[in-house]
Amino acid sequence: MTIAGVILAGGQGQRLGGVRKAHLKLGGVMLIDRVIRALALPPGAIIVSIGHLNPNAFAGGPVPVPDLTADIGGPLAGLAAAVDYLLMQREQPEFIIGSAVDVPFLPSDFLARLQTRLGDGAAAYAQVGDTFYPTNALWRFSAITDLPQLVRSGTAPKSLKHLLQSLDAIAVDWPDTPNPFANINTMADLIALSRRLE
Repeated sequence: MTIAGVILAGGQGQRLGGVRKAHLKLGGVMLIDRVIRALALPPGAIIVSIGHLNPNAFAGGPVPVPDLTADIGGPLAGLAAAVDYLLMQREQPEFIIGSAVDVPFLPSDFLARLQTRLGDGAAAYAQVGDTFYPTNALWRFSAITDLPQLVRSGTAPKSLKHLLQSLDAIAVDWPDTPNPFANINTMADLIALSRRLE
């Protein structure tokens, strides 16, 4: 079973003053490094979707993959760009494990629990209580190989949520004490999650 990791890091960080979330530090460790550690994949198995950010800013880490030229953005565009990149490689993975870059407490059993629940399904995603996290999901690669073309033609689902729904994706529950998928969108989020380290 081969797995590629995709870290979705193309957000503009506007509510944080326009900073690159990937390089924000929590407890002295950059957010992107925290996610890489949690995914625990072999070297070279992770790429980072950077949207329209400068790829030079990600030098020295996972391969940076910019969005496709299309009238769509956000996490769906990031996943499409990752799939497009992987389709051009000599060997394609069986699965893609995706995570937002701003999830500093991504659980160490993230991949294992999704794999266990996926079975023969096309996708599985994390859920805590009534809140679900479409950016934190496991995708069967063969189920989404048409995504880049759908994005280019303007016929793709509106969002990752809609894509998951179209694939009858499986929700996988995690306990919420504390929420392992809490993410950082504002300074208040950053402060709150920094306190969790204490």
